[in-house]
Amino acid sequence: MRGGRRFLRGRWFYWQALGGCALAVLIALIGVGRFSAKADDAPRANAGPKPPASTANPETLELSDAQLGMIAVGPVSEQAFPLEREAVGSIDFNEDLSAQVYPPYQGRIVKLFALLGDNVKRGQPLLTIESPDLIQAESALIAAAGVLDLTSHALERAKQLYEVSGIAEKDLQQAVSDQQTAEGALKAARDGVAVFGKSAAEIDTMARTRSIDPYLVVPSPITGKITARTAAPGDFVQPGNPPAPYAVADISRIWMNASVMESDMPQIRKGQHLRVAVMAFPGRLFAGEISMVGAQVDPQLHRGLVRAEIEDPQHELLPGMFASFVIVTGDPVSSPAVPLDGVVREGDGSMTVWSTTDRKHFSKRIVKIGLQHAGYDQILEGVRPGEQVVTKGAIFLDNLASGGES
Repeated sequence: MRGGRRFLRGRWFYWQALGGCALAVLIALIGVGRFSAKADDAPRANAGPKPPASTANPETLELSDAQLGMIAVGPVSEQAFPLEREAVGSIDFNEDLSAQVYPPYQGRIVKLFALLGDNVKRGQPLLTIESPDLIQAESALIAAAGVLDLTSHALERAKQLYEVSGIAEKDLQQAVSDQQTAEGALKAARDGVAVFGKSAAEIDTMARTRSIDPYLVVPSPITGKITARTAAPGDFVQPGNPPAPYAVADISRIWMNASVMESDMPQIRKGQHLRVAVMAFPGRLFAGEISMVGAQVDPQLHRGLVRAEIEDPQHELLPGMFASFVIVTGDPVSSPAVPLDGVVREGDGSMTVWSTTDRKHFSKRIVKIGLQHAGYDQILEGVRPGEQVVTKGAIFLDNLASGGES
């Protein structure tokens, strides 16, 4: 009897515990359901009004009247795009028309005639030097002139003696030979002095008066401007020993050296026209023509040298001036064009425009652009002339499409 009661009591506790667990599970499920219902209702309660621009498809937009007022729409136009390349460089002397002026012989400078910046003519004296080589050559001239006078008088006496049978014929012939030798020596001595720049009249005077002129005049080899002066009176100078006492350059025609990017070098040709601007003359362009294209590219800068020559009769351009170059590499090409404000660069690097057919709905189009000129992008692919596109405010539409604020 007691065993049966224990059994019934155990069964009662078992069912009681099982019922409690079921009740706890039921309460938990009800709580989760209420929490889910509240979570679903919360966004509906806090949601604001929908934006007027439809973004169901992120590549297509429908704009409200207010948003339409923030953009401009127009047709894709045809524009002429010049084929040009840009570069930077500097102004320089025309080395084909410049010269380093050295004396032809060594000597000590006695006088300098030209100052830095002076304009000089070809043949105009620049400096004089006292040259020991010139002194030696003039001494040889004077000696040769004396020997010729001596042999000439000896020949005259020999002729007179021979006429009266005072000397043998061989003595007369010897006198003739000596006189002819002296004439040759004098001619050689005159040529030796002439190479120093002495005139025939000056040489005659030296030979006649037996006087020496030790001063050698060094003239300008070209017409131009003195661009450098490194010597002073008393300096000892030698031919070819730098620095040269003077540097002279013809600056009526100067060089413009452009540093062109390696990628642009294949399009550059000799004879192409270019325009050059310098900071000293804002708004002014100097026209030139390419005279030389470099045969190599700097391996460090990846740029090549391109040179143009330009006439500068007023001497306005000074060597060392910074210059910007626009090189015309071909005839202009006509292409579809969109204003710069109508083209957007996307995050992946692609270029896009927004096109429309009704000026209400706008679709994003990927395009390929080329040149830029006068505020327009050249369109190579993506749209055709006449299609309606956003010409101003394209970035505003791009911002709307990406979920930005309107």
